[in-house]
Amino acid sequence: MRLIQVLIPEGSRQPVLDVLEGQGIDYAVFEETGRGEFEAMVQFPVPPTGVEPVLEDIRAAGISESAYTIVLPTETVVSERLDALKALYPGDRLSREELKASAQSLAPELATYFAFIVLSTVIATGGLLLDSAATIIGAMVVAPLMGPAITASAGSVLADRDLTARGIALQVAGLVLAIVVAAAVGAVLKGTVIIPPGTDIRTIPQVAERTSPGFLSLFIAFGSGIAGAISVSRGSGSTLVGVAIAVALIPPAATSGLGIAWGYSGVAASAAVLVLVNLLSINLSALAIFWLSGYRPELSEQRDSVRASVLKRGAVLVVALVGLSIILGATTFAAYQTTTFENQATAETEQFFDDPAFSEYQLEAIEVDYDSQDIILGNDPTVSVVVGQPNAADVPPDIAERLERQIEQRTGQDAGVRVGVIIGQESEPIPPTVDATTSARIERPHPNGAAAPDFKRNENSGRSITLRSSVPP
Repeated sequence: MRLIQVLIPEGSRQPVLDVLEGQGIDYAVFEETGRGEFEAMVQFPVPPTGVEPVLEDIRAAGISESAYTIVLPTETVVSERLDALKALYPGDRLSREELKASAQSLAPELATYFAFIVLSTVIATGGLLLDSAATIIGAMVVAPLMGPAITASAGSVLADRDLTARGIALQVAGLVLAIVVAAAVGAVLKGTVIIPPGTDIRTIPQVAERTSPGFLSLFIAFGSGIAGAISVSRGSGSTLVGVAIAVALIPPAATSGLGIAWGYSGVAASAAVLVLVNLLSINLSALAIFWLSGYRPELSEQRDSVRASVLKRGAVLVVALVGLSIILGATTFAAYQTTTFENQATAETEQFFDDPAFSEYQLEAIEVDYDSQDIILGNDPTVSVVVGQPNAADVPPDIAERLERQIEQRTGQDAGVRVGVIIGQESEPIPPTVDATTSARIERPHPNGAAAPDFKRNENSGRSITLRSSVPP
């Protein structure tokens, strides 16, 4: 319920009371003894959905915006007399006036806003480098990005250009600042002992997660925007929903900044695309929810122009998202291809060594080197296999070639295959001076032109055995 208090100007008391009596609303009137231009104050309870139509009728009765109208949320109202009023105004949607007030309060002062952006970005950057999801989520509690997104959309449907412009400006400035701060933090940490030399941020799971945006990113962003709009329009849970919106924006912005700091243009660009996609999706979904919830400008002559403006803005957002979706589609398809190949190559390798001809082999490890960047650059995948075998003399010289043919027949994909064979003896301990080495390989350059990694295995049960297998450049 809401408690509305209205100061009635001189000569307007009876028209206002007639409006309330006509809708069956109980009210109390107090004589005004303050400024002489008001003759009384009336207060009355009304459900949230009734605030907007009742205030419209009161304004039509002679109460202008120059007077004072106060809308107060109430904790509890005990009265059976309100049942009829609740049936007349069902639901819990906030009024136009309350939505506008909430949107204004969600867009904080510049100093506060930018301070929280900097702090949340610093924490999120640390969480990315530490690969800590908990730290990243904690940083989002600080991030104030829900306010500007909701403010821009609310201003659009209510024909408040200042509110719209402020929301858009705060979003753009905040995300640009987040990228700059993350880049600065990354550049500083990169040159210290805090970050080990040679650290490749592309291998950090929390960073890699935000450098391959797919269509699921759209669902996350749309869900965040819808949740934010619903929470504000219903007056519930806006703080927690703000965390979801911040999660969709600050971590990819920080990832883009880290890509700049490390000089990885691909990381910076792909994370920036994710930021832009999420930003557009959140704004589009919030705009749609507010419009479908029935929010319109107070003045009827503004409604046609606002409808055209909302449709135009929505069309621009949709076109931009469709264009960016091409990138998301390519990334999603590449991720599907790499995952499919990895699963097929792993299954074929396991099946290959399950053959009775290789019954003495023990499959130790399978590693598939193939990602979205390899597809974009046209690099072939590499399959690295480590197996155990008790006798070096029994290792076929073409084992890697045979496995390669089987994988290519199954997947239709050219692949470089490396097989490392660990030779062990179990009957008696091997003298420490003995070094048994064998290698089976396929003469094919590594897709990235680099030497293949060494396979090493040391046992402490009386023997020391080392295997090195490499593909020549």
